[in-house]
Amino acid sequence: MSTDKTVSSELDFDTAAAKRHRTFRALKDKLASGGIAFGGISVIVAILLIFFYLLYEVAPLFESAKIERWQENNQEVAPYAAPGTGKTLYLTMEEQAEIGLRVTDAGKMIFFNTRNGEVVKEESITLPEGVSVTSFALASEYSGIFALGLSNGQAQVFQHKYKSTYPNGTRVITPGMEYPLGAEPIQVSEGPVEVLSLNGEEDSWTVIGGQATKLSGVSVSLTENIITEEIQADSSNFPLPELNAPANKVLLMPDQRWMMISGEDSKLTVVDLKAQGGPSVTQLLDTTSGKVTSFEWLLGGNSLLISDDKGITSQWFLVRNENNEWLLTKIREFSNGSAPISSISIEHRRKGFVAISETGNLTFYNTTAHRTSLSEAVAKGNTDMLALAPRSNALLVEQNGELALWKIHNEHPEISWGALWEKVWYEGYQEPEFTWQSSASTNDFEPKYSLMPLAFGTLKAAFYAMLFGTPLAICGAIYTAYFMVPAMRKKVKPFIELMEALPTVILGFLAGLWLAPFMEVNLAGIFVTLLVLPAAIIGFAFAWANAPKSLRYLIPEGWDAALLIPVVIAATMFSFWIAPGIEHILFGTEMRYWVSQELGIPYDQRNALVVGIAMGFAVIPTIFSITEDAIFAVPKHLSYGSLALGATPWQTLVRVVMPTASPGIFSAVMIGMGRAVGETMIVLMATGNTPIMDMNIFEGMRTLAANIAVEMPESEVGSTHYRILFLAAFVLFLFTFFVNTLAELVRQRLRKKYGSL
Repeated sequence: MSTDKTVSSELDFDTAAAKRHRTFRALKDKLASGGIAFGGISVIVAILLIFFYLLYEVAPLFESAKIERWQENNQEVAPYAAPGTGKTLYLTMEEQAEIGLRVTDAGKMIFFNTRNGEVVKEESITLPEGVSVTSFALASEYSGIFALGLSNGQAQVFQHKYKSTYPNGTRVITPGMEYPLGAEPIQVSEGPVEVLSLNGEEDSWTVIGGQATKLSGVSVSLTENIITEEIQADSSNFPLPELNAPANKVLLMPDQRWMMISGEDSKLTVVDLKAQGGPSVTQLLDTTSGKVTSFEWLLGGNSLLISDDKGITSQWFLVRNENNEWLLTKIREFSNGSAPISSISIEHRRKGFVAISETGNLTFYNTTAHRTSLSEAVAKGNTDMLALAPRSNALLVEQNGELALWKIHNEHPEISWGALWEKVWYEGYQEPEFTWQSSASTNDFEPKYSLMPLAFGTLKAAFYAMLFGTPLAICGAIYTAYFMVPAMRKKVKPFIELMEALPTVILGFLAGLWLAPFMEVNLAGIFVTLLVLPAAIIGFAFAWANAPKSLRYLIPEGWDAALLIPVVIAATMFSFWIAPGIEHILFGTEMRYWVSQELGIPYDQRNALVVGIAMGFAVIPTIFSITEDAIFAVPKHLSYGSLALGATPWQTLVRVVMPTASPGIFSAVMIGMGRAVGETMIVLMATGNTPIMDMNIFEGMRTLAANIAVEMPESEVGSTHYRILFLAAFVLFLFTFFVNTLAELVRQRLRKKYGSL
């Protein structure tokens, strides 16, 4: 009985100590479960927050424009009478949309408050007795330079400018008129200047004017008096070819070479002012089946906008043909319904414009994106004039002698699906292309935001990196996990995994400053090494297998692979030693010159081959480590059973070990690809950062990640460029998410298929 009591007391699980132990263990289990769950949920929440933050920054790109009556002190600004007298020839506003300018055919230039029409300042052109204003011409909205043609054959050129001061902390804008081509009128023609145009830059200008059937040109050279700082204008006349039809309007390109003349019956005449033998007509074409109602330059003076009475506005610019001749070509059309377009207004800083029909329907367009941002009625019936503010945030509409001020919200009209992912025909290009060029030094620059070259560059860099790194990593992992002796494995595996700790900026630095120039000089040696090295390894393996046993027994079993190290070094040195001779025999010159000149394949020093090698070294440790663990974790009884049934080690590896480890191997490849896709510093320093679409291994590229790193510090917060970079990050995020999801699905199928082994 005493023995039974002793045993029962020893097996008592309800003692105070046992209860405390179970309670403490249960608490630890709950804490561990809660901590793991919290960590997992936190990771998911963090990823979702990143997703929604990127979406928050990107969403404004695709918002439609909005227009509403301007409000001042929470009250709507009512329409007011247009200040001054006469018919409006020109209507515009300054930067802050506080002061407007109205130029009339009475020679009046009235600066007024855009909120109430109150006259701020008024200037008048001095007209001789019996002389009147007969025409108007605008050089560009951005420059603010315009000219008035007179009935005595003269033209006077003006420029409106504004000066901001801050007395007592309050902004005061003072408008004024200047004479950029001198204060004296320019004699353009003998008769009244019924048609007028001017354009130029700095100290060289050209003025075209005269009667509808007889035009003449004037070249104006400007010099500044050093002492008085006055502008002196020297002018000289030159003849123009006779026109077959009267000219309704004339436009001159900023390069002062090309002149476009809109005539009757929608005829358009193109004149080359710098042709051999003097100015000559190069084209005479029909622009529309309707009647031309508006004929204006787009920002920069390279594209022509032609509107007609059928509600269509078309964009035209010069393109070279196969014979290297410049031809005015129709690029795209914009529809404003069937109502005739009465007038258009050009944006001052973007490739966009607004058009209003005779029914009062206003439409916002962007030419590059071929996008209609807004279409809304702002007036009843026909209007007389439109004027956009320089920031495109305000609009003045003149109708029946009254002005109405509207507020515009149109932040990112340059973006559309076509502009991002399809070919776009940009100004100055011979055909539609995929192009990324986000900035330039000129204010009339046409932004090019195609993400296709960046996405292509990302995939190209990842492809060549995986092409180089994946076979080496997987083969190395197979040998290390399956054939290598444990003592050697303990040294090799940590050494390769230690490579992953090497900063990629160091790899990028070495690739850009050492590897790229080295490969440029020794390109033939690289390719000879790719042929000699495998042959040397196979030859040494064959020789070692047939060597005397006494020699082979000198090396401990499993350590014979270390003998390949001097073989690899010697084969590589031998390859570079014989490469110049082979290069001379096969090509007669350096291989890179032969590739460029004979094959017509461009060679760039920082190219995909450099990236493939450098980034391959970056992804090898990741793929190697996961693959090696997956193969090593295959249960030994599977391989032992296969060997016991008579299979060779290679048969066991291929038919048993590899299928069982395939989920892990596939995961390793996908993780390595994710690393290659998101890599920044190596591609930033070793690719040349050229956003081109070319699979040529000797050409560079630009990736999404590298583009973000390069351009984000220079972009204006909230700008289109800024949000496009966030869109690039969003695309990269979605791509990684898609690849990882696909990889997980494939991995689960592989695990289900081979999990029964």
